[in-house]
Amino acid sequence: MNVLDAVAVFAAGVAAGGINSIVGSGSLVTFPTLVALGYPPVVANISNNLGLVPGNVSAAFGYREELRGQRDRLIRLGSASLVGALIGAVLLLSLPARAFDFIVPGLIMIALVLVIVQPRLQAWMQARREENGHRPHGGPLLWTGVLGTGVYGGYFGAAQGIVLIGLLGIAIDDDLQRLNGVKNALSAVVNGTAALLFIGVWAFGGTRINWWAVLLIALGSTLGGLLGAKVGRRIPPLILRGVIVVVGLVAIVNLLS
Repeated sequence: MNVLDAVAVFAAGVAAGGINSIVGSGSLVTFPTLVALGYPPVVANISNNLGLVPGNVSAAFGYREELRGQRDRLIRLGSASLVGALIGAVLLLSLPARAFDFIVPGLIMIALVLVIVQPRLQAWMQARREENGHRPHGGPLLWTGVLGTGVYGGYFGAAQGIVLIGLLGIAIDDDLQRLNGVKNALSAVVNGTAALLFIGVWAFGGTRINWWAVLLIALGSTLGGLLGAKVGRRIPPLILRGVIVVVGLVAIVNLLS
């Protein structure tokens, strides 16, 4: 890796960390950058996953105020993210590298629809909660949805934050910024779990990792995650929802191009 390549990867990491903190889909910056520099897709995917973990952690740390009082919610939903991430990572290591290419754009589009119609659906969900009792953790359907998102995140991960924030916003009656903090924490669980599995397989010679790319993305995404958290926590819900939709549409275009 020459100096220009290193600068490009680091800059992509900063951008991805900021995007992941505010919305999600930062992998749509770093992953294409690595592929454009000549890395094989699976190597780029795994190296990108490892590099973004510190950024996920820094983003969750930046939202620590919003995460206060949500320990039980994080434990319950975090278990779904952990199990899903393991399944997704195993699929990545055992299935063809482009097996999810036709599924990913559809998942993102569904997530964007959920974000757009969230206020109306949230009102409907609130009425059902008043009839059937309040579920601060979203119930079994949300747990299943978070599990499925973890599978997707463990396999590829781009735009998993958009899917998560869409699911959380509809299933849980809470402030969008608090849910964004939960999204960041769950994304950290997914990427961290997958990363541990990838490292374990790499240690036994079962896969390839470019550690220079991991280091540069890790440094960049950590900085971007902290900066993104400072900006994202000050964005009004309506504007944040608009940012989510725009980034999601860009993600779909990138994936289909």
